[in-house]
Amino acid sequence: NVPRIKGSHNAVRSGILAADAAFDALRAGRSGDELVEYQAAYEASDIARELKLVRNVKPLLSKYGAFFGTLLGGIDMQITSLFRGWSPFGTLGHGKTDAASTEPASKHKPITYPKPDGKLSFDKLSSVFVSNTNHDEDQPAHLKLLDPSVPIQVNLPKYGEPARLYCPAGVYEVLYDEDGKSNPRFQINAQNCVHCKTCDIKDPSQNIVWTTPQGGGGPNYPNM
Repeated sequence: NVPRIKGSHNAVRSGILAADAAFDALRAGRSGDELVEYQAAYEASDIARELKLVRNVKPLLSKYGAFFGTLLGGIDMQITSLFRGWSPFGTLGHGKTDAASTEPASKHKPITYPKPDGKLSFDKLSSVFVSNTNHDEDQPAHLKLLDPSVPIQVNLPKYGEPARLYCPAGVYEVLYDEDGKSNPRFQINAQNCVHCKTCDIKDPSQNIVWTTPQGGGGPNYPNM
């Protein structure tokens, strides 16, 4: 949710609910069925309650901007807290997906970022190293392309291939020959993936599919 750092505590809570639902299904001999108990457990949990209370904050920010959006979001949260989830706004939507919000590169000026100084800013691969990310080298790549031609033939000329920019781990690269211009190739460094799933959500062509890696590989934050 917007007011809190939801990633950690909601991930732990939902993981516990999923494990409990899977255990109950296996114990009942329903290993091939959908875990219907998980959805019911989620809807009765603190996760659903917290997310319902703040469901309109981000849509209000997107629609009315930082100042008025924050003000209306705060009011809405107070009202929904007092009236057990009821909001005068109902449930607002975002209008369009993150993928559909991506605009052609021709509408924007390229941003030249300063080189990381190693003190306040760091390069992507150094941050990947800190995340302790690891995947077995002999497993199939868990990042799949529905159409391998799309990154170079569609995304690169129209959008500048945004996957190479929005990925925080340097998973996606566009490589060229020595002249830096000819024979562009799309490379996926799946070993670096920190499982943020940005590519699965943001890719304008919806061509990238994130799947669960074999063997439980991925980031490992032992000091959190």
